[in-house]
Amino acid sequence: MPGPPPERQYHIGLAPGEVAETILLCGDPDRARRIAARLDDVGPEVAHREYVTLTGHRGGRPLSVMATGIGCDNTEIAIVELLRVTRQPTFLRLGTCGGIAPDTDIGDLVVSTGSLRMESTSLAFVEEGYPAMAHHECVLAMLAGAATSGRTVHQGITACAPGFYGAQGRVDDSRLPSRYPERVTELRRQGVINMEMESSTLFTLSTLAGVRAGTMCVVYANREKNRFAGDDERTALQDVLIGAGLAAVDALWTLDDEKGDAAYWLPASLRP
Repeated sequence: MPGPPPERQYHIGLAPGEVAETILLCGDPDRARRIAARLDDVGPEVAHREYVTLTGHRGGRPLSVMATGIGCDNTEIAIVELLRVTRQPTFLRLGTCGGIAPDTDIGDLVVSTGSLRMESTSLAFVEEGYPAMAHHECVLAMLAGAATSGRTVHQGITACAPGFYGAQGRVDDSRLPSRYPERVTELRRQGVINMEMESSTLFTLSTLAGVRAGTMCVVYANREKNRFAGDDERTALQDVLIGAGLAAVDALWTLDDEKGDAAYWLPASLRP
């Protein structure tokens, strides 16, 4: 049997006490730094491999942000190692996505209620039929945060792809045609709202570990119209996402304060 894991984790470079219990996750290190710039009392950046972590405070409460890089394999490493250095973390992912549903457009926000597991990383932990579900308290908090943005907000099922090109059915005249040219059409038929590359592993591992997780994405691409946000537009949309994400953190902490020692949150009008 292997011995206990080392205190300082091999990939993320963190030890117990160096990361908050509320953690914002994103793929891009620059986005992590943009988020951290809105926090108070930010400590030194911890950068190891593709993982970049910064911890500060918001409203006097500790809050960390970590960039994990792209994909479910990177996300698996981050979640496994973060669970080793925290007690009962909550993971809130702020990502980017392609819109699948006909009414999603560039600049909209999507809050995931669950994820279609197109990837295989999570299969190392659970069987094929295991659901990848966001925690309902994170969904509520992210909907509240998204509502502050002034943008159109969607909620529903997110498809999680194991790659950007072939796995997402991107078809062109290159030497690498996708095996799945009708992927977007088929996902739309199943009522999928959007597609990204991390959430199903995040949700599966978090549920398995008994911790909360949620995902909110800003739409960078309209897959039906094959339209993509330009560079300047993406920069502005990141700021929209970050503002909504930080508002979601505030909403989650309010919910936690109201919940107290209860096992789960209920609106005051429905409490016994």
